[in-house]
Amino acid sequence: MSASENYLDQPRAGRLNIQYAPVDGVVMAENPPRFMWLPVVEEEATYVLRVARDDSYTDAHVFSDLPLNFLTPDVVFEPGEYVWSYAVWDAKAKGPATEWSKNRSFSIAEGATEVPLAGRGARYAKSDMAHPRLWLGPKELAAFKKDLAKDADHCAWSTFFEKSAAPWMDRPVMDEPVGYENHQRTPPVWRQTYIDCQELMYAIRHLAVAGQVLEDSAMLDRAKEWLLAAADWDPAGTTSRAYTDEWAFRVTLALGWGYDWLYNELSDEERTKVRTALLIRTREIAEHIIDHANIHLFPYDSHAVRAVSAVLVPCCIAMLDEEPEAREWLDYSIEFLSTVYTPWGDDQGGWAEGPHYWMTGQAYLIDAANLLKAFTGFDLYERPFFQKTGDMPLYTKAPDTRRATFGDDSTMGDLPCLKIGYNLRQYAGVTGNGAYQWYYDEIKRNDPGTEMAFYNWGWWDFNFDEMLYRQQWPIVEAKAPAADDRLRWFKGIGWVAIQSKMDVPEEHLQFVFKASSFGSISHSHGDQNAFCLAAYGEDLAIQSGHYVAFNSSMHQKWRRQTISKNAILINGKGQYADRDKAKQMQSTGQVLAAEERDDHIYIKGDATAAYQSLSPEVTRVHREIYFVNNSYFVIVDTIDADEPVTIDFRIHANGPFQLGKGSFRYTGDKAGFYGEVLWSEAGKPEISQETGFPGVDMKEVEGLPISTCMTASYPKAKRHRIATLLVPYSTTDPKRIFHFLDDQGYDCDLYFTDADENSFKVVVEKLAKA
Repeated sequence: MSASENYLDQPRAGRLNIQYAPVDGVVMAENPPRFMWLPVVEEEATYVLRVARDDSYTDAHVFSDLPLNFLTPDVVFEPGEYVWSYAVWDAKAKGPATEWSKNRSFSIAEGATEVPLAGRGARYAKSDMAHPRLWLGPKELAAFKKDLAKDADHCAWSTFFEKSAAPWMDRPVMDEPVGYENHQRTPPVWRQTYIDCQELMYAIRHLAVAGQVLEDSAMLDRAKEWLLAAADWDPAGTTSRAYTDEWAFRVTLALGWGYDWLYNELSDEERTKVRTALLIRTREIAEHIIDHANIHLFPYDSHAVRAVSAVLVPCCIAMLDEEPEAREWLDYSIEFLSTVYTPWGDDQGGWAEGPHYWMTGQAYLIDAANLLKAFTGFDLYERPFFQKTGDMPLYTKAPDTRRATFGDDSTMGDLPCLKIGYNLRQYAGVTGNGAYQWYYDEIKRNDPGTEMAFYNWGWWDFNFDEMLYRQQWPIVEAKAPAADDRLRWFKGIGWVAIQSKMDVPEEHLQFVFKASSFGSISHSHGDQNAFCLAAYGEDLAIQSGHYVAFNSSMHQKWRRQTISKNAILINGKGQYADRDKAKQMQSTGQVLAAEERDDHIYIKGDATAAYQSLSPEVTRVHREIYFVNNSYFVIVDTIDADEPVTIDFRIHANGPFQLGKGSFRYTGDKAGFYGEVLWSEAGKPEISQETGFPGVDMKEVEGLPISTCMTASYPKAKRHRIATLLVPYSTTDPKRIFHFLDDQGYDCDLYFTDADENSFKVVVEKLAKA
């Protein structure tokens, strides 16, 4: 073999790419590790992976003829040190077709979680290939019927039947959506058709399930009417993935559930008709995910990754071994979820897109994980990520907060969606964590009557979800988060959250800070070194604006941009948050510290790279947060530049501020906060405020609340050191923090005291010392 034939291309991974893993020196929390590498150019290539104790590869574990550039092995390794490498595989010669890759090392800790994945040959050995396959197999369906005969409300059946199945008997069968007028996308049509397609799935799935459980021929016939009508819709028309992917996902899923649960009610001709429509639609989505979005190379496509769980898993289970492509797509999906998933976090359970898109992504992942567990016995939840990911919403979006966190959010300032609670209840069942059940109970208590809101009904029917959960998982005893468990640093995503007295709403405080290596990719924004604050039952320093629709003017010109954050602007500019994904991933931050100390919590973030994306003259942008005595915040901003720059310190609230020369105050219904400029090395600021969303088409937000931004504008300087006091308080118990400074020496020493004479000191370094 010549040198050119033996060559293995091993490019350096970019920020948008899948990364080589495990990386050198890492200690694995999972056994076996999840192996990933960049694929070669030839799409048809297969690979071989070897793992051994040392680089002689004596007695190596060898995994050959791998169709994908990632693998979770089907064996568990002994704890200790390992090396690994890969090559392209020659199936005919049954050996490497190229040189081996460079060696990479890792170690497996004692007690690492054992999460092997069965190989393709054995993966479905225990699966019952009779229909239905989704949720209940034939044996489980028979058992469910027996239990229902003993208890008419078994698994909350009566509520599901009355509210989510029976009403579809009288609803006219849906016509194929006409799409957008002149095929120009508009939010109202998008939303309505979104709901229409979701209701198609509800009608087919719920009538079919209820008809089978009750052996009700009328319901089964009605379900068939809905199903066969949908099978006639044009798969290349208005409900194709190319036209609007979210509509297509729902129609395809409706066909999948209908085909599976009505399989034995359909004639051979009808089965072929439905399966053909299902296959065409699933193929379009699979080809987009695998061949076009290339999520095994570019894993940060939120919709494509979500569609693996939402569409491929259920639809391929329904068609498994009845259409050859279904097995290929299902294997891809299982291996992706076991290995690459999730690109948005790590073993700590963080989710870089924020708690709302954690909710959406995890909702579909939960559906897929439950279906796979029931059909194959494979338990995805055993991975450390899924054991801890409930902490993400628990600590970044408490049940009584609305606008005090980051990322896109469809609730328009309402309380957290019911589905976040249902997701947390699922993870309570998985982990036994009572705090997750507590969160679910609080969401249910806070959100009655929102079941039909678009951000709920457009995605989920909770009566169906309730029935499935009760059939599969236990109800865990609720337990409020421990009082001394206040701080969470999600290192993998660069988020820090403080939660104080979460179970006492009138005393609760939430503070969320972000400096993330994910930049502004996907549903993230230009918000490095930004913070949000809620306290005493009210959102205070908020995420401004409304997520009316992705790519709306409100979304692109305001909500994604740094101008809408509690952050700084440099020369009037923030951080890159426009549409170039490469630039989004370069506009990054980093949390340098997050720790509890004797009388305060200290957080430090570095957003230099994020601001350099639009202001290359900047050389340092740091923000330090001191949360003192569980009471108030001292914020120190450090900005250095090669040429003089102005600084705007911005804070957003739900209403106007009361402004002073060096102070500002916002007063809400239950709580308020005031701020004071403590010290600025570059000189005093000018303080102003503006209500509204400059640059936004206000028709998009008609009828929605308009927030106010306070700006403290500092004069030009190459070096800025700005110290700001922020004091939240309940309107029934106003608070003052007294302070003075001493800057006679090389430092500026800031001293604070409260009414109980608790003292605190912050030191800000001055230019003379620097």
